[in-house]
Amino acid sequence: MLNRYSSHITQNPTLPASKAMLYGIGLTDADMQKAQVGIVSTGFDGNPCNMHLNALAQEVKAAVWNNDLVGLVFNTIGISDGISNGTDGMRYSLVSREIIADSIEAVCQAQHYDALIAVVGCDKNMPGALIAIARLNRPAIMVYGGTIASGKWKDKKLNIVSAFEAYGEKLAGRISDDDYQGIIRNACPGPGACGGMYTANTMASAIEALGMALPYSSSTPARHKQKLQECTAAAKAIRTLLEKNITPSAILTRKAFENALTVVMAMGGSTNAVLHLIAMARAAGVPLSIQDFQDFSSRTPVLANLKPSGEYLMEDVHEIGGLPAVLKYLLSEGLLHGQCLTVTGKTLAENLEEINPPDFNKQHVIMPVHRPVSPTGHIRILYGNLAPEGAVAKISGKEGKKFSGIARVFNSEAAFAEGLQQGKIQKGDVVVIRYVGPRGAPGMPEMLKPTSAIMGAGLGKSVALITDGRFSGGTHGFVVGHITPEAATGGTIALVNDGDPIEIDADKNTIELKVDAEELNKRRQQFKPAHIPPVNGLLAKYARQVKSASLGCVTDEA
Repeated sequence: MLNRYSSHITQNPTLPASKAMLYGIGLTDADMQKAQVGIVSTGFDGNPCNMHLNALAQEVKAAVWNNDLVGLVFNTIGISDGISNGTDGMRYSLVSREIIADSIEAVCQAQHYDALIAVVGCDKNMPGALIAIARLNRPAIMVYGGTIASGKWKDKKLNIVSAFEAYGEKLAGRISDDDYQGIIRNACPGPGACGGMYTANTMASAIEALGMALPYSSSTPARHKQKLQECTAAAKAIRTLLEKNITPSAILTRKAFENALTVVMAMGGSTNAVLHLIAMARAAGVPLSIQDFQDFSSRTPVLANLKPSGEYLMEDVHEIGGLPAVLKYLLSEGLLHGQCLTVTGKTLAENLEEINPPDFNKQHVIMPVHRPVSPTGHIRILYGNLAPEGAVAKISGKEGKKFSGIARVFNSEAAFAEGLQQGKIQKGDVVVIRYVGPRGAPGMPEMLKPTSAIMGAGLGKSVALITDGRFSGGTHGFVVGHITPEAATGGTIALVNDGDPIEIDADKNTIELKVDAEELNKRRQQFKPAHIPPVNGLLAKYARQVKSASLGCVTDEA
């Protein structure tokens, strides 16, 4: 067996050309004896979440070399959800998760890097990197680029969702053009991922709870000096993982995923965590289903008073002790498995030994279990004739637990926007946006623009929205997504007509189209899919391969 602490490539005498190429990039004879660490960055200039990642990757590289290892940087793609939301480009967002996973796997396998450090920022970067890490099963660590600082306009604290909701206010004539422009120009003041408990911070928190990122990774702001310290610490930790031959399969266990689910619920995380954690678990060979999310939601209180439903941002979590403080409290309440191994080489409980839980007398960001934001989780898995294979709801309780209304059907996001402008959506309606699922779009775009527009138009408490698409972590209101089967494959959502009564019950976890079975059978026999614009290239390939939302939208299974 080769020494895990030296390079598989350079120690193989049958690969002289490989050594020649490595001499060509400047490695010395001494370097040839060292393990090679691939450092992948999703950095690119066009997105605040990613704009600083290449610089962080260089910090990691320097630290890797300082730990007597060879550090080699390579890049993969990123896509800005904030920029692509509400456009046809949003169809590529979830697809990018698969490209990221595939490209990291390809480079690390072809170059045969002995270990991997992933420097990532935006929503799909993290699950994409973790899927690759699980497939590769070599010592690996994720470094999160960190959360963005809050913006400000006229003494009002802003974040990215402020811009989306300002659009709805503008449509409704509830905001001046000066304030509209002021919010847009000041919502994102620099580098870092969207500031609330949206998808990026949700996934960063879940992955830290999984044990695949160092303590504090998820809650340290992008511009904080501790983020640079994390880059240095990651290099030291990767050496420990190499020396002890600790691979992701030892960390990504069923109990570790249960820790991640608990943290997602306690922090009020994004519904996208359902898609991503299932996909990550499947890559790791760990059984995880949408019903697991309901089980953990039913027994886990929401403790974090974070946007989009609450008041605070991730920068405020940092100020009260970061995610480790939250984990320490959850552990003390018996809600986490402390024996799970992490990338520090220690268990979760060992990492938290010197950590203090939040002081509930001095802060209101994290609440105690006897005074929770909600006694049970905000994520609901609904079933019924509208979603026989499941749907995912994000219901905080502020909007109630039940909704009955009349369907207002749109076959695209653009058709919805036109309908809202024309005043077609009234109080009590159940807005149905369909043909936006993984195959139908293709790509399962987020419906953040519609939900934000509804909120901005003042209809947030009087309208529900259901879709076979998905939602941003910034979404709030009475919303149900991930409806499966989707419209494009003949799911019941394709059979809904304007005026049909729909009933959603988050206590019973049901979603029902109140149309009798005989009528539905008649509609099914007459069903013809709505015209879906033809696609080629990447989207066509994705549509052929993708599994349903209830199976994580994975593309690497037969």
